[in-house]
Amino acid sequence: MFVVIWQFEIAEEKLAAFEAAYGPNGAWAQLFRTSPDYLGTELLRDAYIPGAFLTIDRWASEQAFRAFRKDHDPDYESLDRRCDALTTRETRIGAFTG
Repeated sequence: MFVVIWQFEIAEEKLAAFEAAYGPNGAWAQLFRTSPDYLGTELLRDAYIPGAFLTIDRWASEQAFRAFRKDHDPDYESLDRRCDALTTRETRIGAFTG
């Protein structure tokens, strides 16, 4: 398994739109589902810090994730640009194997 984790800070007025885009049925997950090797997304809200979230995207392998990015780079970049306005800060925590 290959997991990519991102941390986000979101302004209160953008929470609903952020959750709609980054949740397990959101725009990102819909794009990722075009790959049979995508295993799912979790959206976690910090229990103590308002507007702080993590996303955890699971893939069958690093090679599967890389192939998806190569094959869908224009769509990925376009969605990323559309979602830029939803976040105050976005940090890639890392990519992990398990």
